[in-house]
Amino acid sequence: MTHKQPLAGLLLLWLLFLASFSVTAQQKTLTVEDAFQNPALTPANLRQLTWVPGTNEYSYVSDRYDQLLRGGLKGNPQVILTATDLSAALEKAGASKVSTVNGLQWLNGQEVLLNQKGTVYRYNVRNKTGQAFYKLDAAAENVDFAPNKQRAAYTKAQNLFISQPGKENVPITQETNPEIVNGQAAHRSEFGIRKGTFWSPSGNSLAFYRMDQTMVTDYPLVSIDQMPAKLNNIKYPMAGAKSHHVTVGVYNVASGKTVFLKTGEPAEQYLTNLTWSPDEKHIYLAVVNRAQNHMWLNQYDAATGAFVKTLFEEQNEKWVEPEHPLYFVPGRTDQFVWISERDGFNHLYLYNTNGQLIRQLTKGEWVVTDLVGFDKNGRETYYTSTAESPLERHLYAVELSTGRTGRLTQGSGVHNISFGPTSQYFIDNYSSPVTPRTIRILDTDAGKVAKTLLVAQNPLQDYKLGETTIFPIKAEDGTDLFCRMITPPNFDEKKKYPVVVYVYGGPHAQMITNSWLGGSNLWMQMMAQKGYIVFTLDNRGSADRGRAFEQAIFRQVGTPEVSDQLKGVEYLKGLPYVDASRLGVHGWSYGGFMTTSLMLKHPDVFKVGIAGGPVIDWRLYEIMYTERYMDTPQENPEGFQKANLLNYVKNLKGKLLMIHGTVDDVVLWQHSQAFLKKAVDEGVLLDYFVYPGHPHNVMGKDRVHLYKKVTQYFDEHLK
Repeated sequence: MTHKQPLAGLLLLWLLFLASFSVTAQQKTLTVEDAFQNPALTPANLRQLTWVPGTNEYSYVSDRYDQLLRGGLKGNPQVILTATDLSAALEKAGASKVSTVNGLQWLNGQEVLLNQKGTVYRYNVRNKTGQAFYKLDAAAENVDFAPNKQRAAYTKAQNLFISQPGKENVPITQETNPEIVNGQAAHRSEFGIRKGTFWSPSGNSLAFYRMDQTMVTDYPLVSIDQMPAKLNNIKYPMAGAKSHHVTVGVYNVASGKTVFLKTGEPAEQYLTNLTWSPDEKHIYLAVVNRAQNHMWLNQYDAATGAFVKTLFEEQNEKWVEPEHPLYFVPGRTDQFVWISERDGFNHLYLYNTNGQLIRQLTKGEWVVTDLVGFDKNGRETYYTSTAESPLERHLYAVELSTGRTGRLTQGSGVHNISFGPTSQYFIDNYSSPVTPRTIRILDTDAGKVAKTLLVAQNPLQDYKLGETTIFPIKAEDGTDLFCRMITPPNFDEKKKYPVVVYVYGGPHAQMITNSWLGGSNLWMQMMAQKGYIVFTLDNRGSADRGRAFEQAIFRQVGTPEVSDQLKGVEYLKGLPYVDASRLGVHGWSYGGFMTTSLMLKHPDVFKVGIAGGPVIDWRLYEIMYTERYMDTPQENPEGFQKANLLNYVKNLKGKLLMIHGTVDDVVLWQHSQAFLKKAVDEGVLLDYFVYPGHPHNVMGKDRVHLYKKVTQYFDEHLK
């Protein structure tokens, strides 16, 4: 007995210590530096995870970027390449020393490529030897390798070039006018356009955009990096003004000759979703009129450029927006899958190349977000969608012959999919509000886990976080609007808290998903730690909810979105722990437009607003985006007038901080400068801050400065 008492006492002390340690361990607070510069606070990941060509094996780069690891379905991944070995081999081949294995691409199952200062090197991971493969220009941009990597296209200034072993830096274009550019993304990267070159499947031909901007007005950006400051004119086509003219060239590598597709008139049209036929005989284009309410899917002869036929057309009184190429069925040159929103939701349609619809493959009040692959026999295609919930993404298979579907991913949340080269397996990178990240390989036949590659631990387990909840409220038309609310740690319903509303609200974006942290970021979590409730609502007009939801903003941007945000405010004001006199709002870009709209159109609601890179006058924004949602200023003067925030400056009551990058080539600096001028004219006071030399987004180390500024402004005026 006498010996048991001290042991019991020690046990009690140990339990008290553990409890104390647990409480202490979860007391850490976040900083702005943590939010934007501390990679240890993001869930662990496998960097540059990819499939090895022609295999069911995968590779990824170590956390230090000094090793390349390769693994299969069994056993542990092995280091197959180190930066030391890579550097030693490539230095012998004439390269400079390398300290990482960053940016490698697989050439085949045993060799990787590295592009260094304009020379492409190949390295054999088995025998640890390297050699120069072919050269590009040291100033090469927009490098695009052919599918087999045996040659590459690139741009330099306004021209397009090609390089391959023994035939390097061959000019495809020799344009002397810098206002005519070749091989770069056209139409300001709308319609899903991400680049300006398109290799044929074998790499024997190259299609490319030629964009004539001579008729587009110059817009001045000024760099202050030198004395005196330097003028940099860009081409910026504003709503209602002249648009650029785009054509498509097709370069044959063997002959060295280029033909242009005969896309016809009018010159002001959009050429999108370029797709090669598997046999390389034809090129397909989705041609959209400038009004963006009519699309023709056209076929062209790749050898002559001649127009062959229109397969079908799509029209809508508001807009059509094709954003995906044709997906040809494996082994078939005459069947493809097309993604269309024609029935109100993005769905899959099986067509033949005569333009005949074979069948609609998917249907329902949910959205197909992407087509990710086919099985090797072309019997099934695999796609991701919101069928379970607008907040989730899952992978499904659909039989082309029957339209019968089945779900392949499990676990409520967001699944990001990478299909393997053999189509037998896929990588599922998954997260949910309670799952930081899990990466697994699954079998496409059974949907069963073949291997787990990573289960990330909670990187925030030592931090005291508030509770994040996701829930719907109703818009004025009865539509569900999803909300995310983060409450402070040690939340007390008897207290009154200030609220920061973070808003984006524009097309092509969804802020709230059933992913890690509910789609929020660490700055929002930090603000909750500081005692704010942080609230976000995805209003009508935002992405992945179907055409009616997205088209609610047509010809009236800033009206339904503001109405929906005010429904969120109404919900907040109904909560006993919300201090309705201390509401703040913050957003960037479209979110800057929304922030300013809310501050001016409903001046008694928000005490503080911080608007970054805001659209103020839609007449100053670019053609492709603006005219899709608003038509032209000439066609819709009332809509442009109502959305023009210069007309509401005099209404400002709360504290407004406006922020802009001085060389913003997306939302031009003129927007907020015009707002400032109007405020001076009206005798209205506001706060203003610029980031010299920054384009639309303030990135790098200056992003910490930006969010210290934002945080300080809320602390000074809202807390």
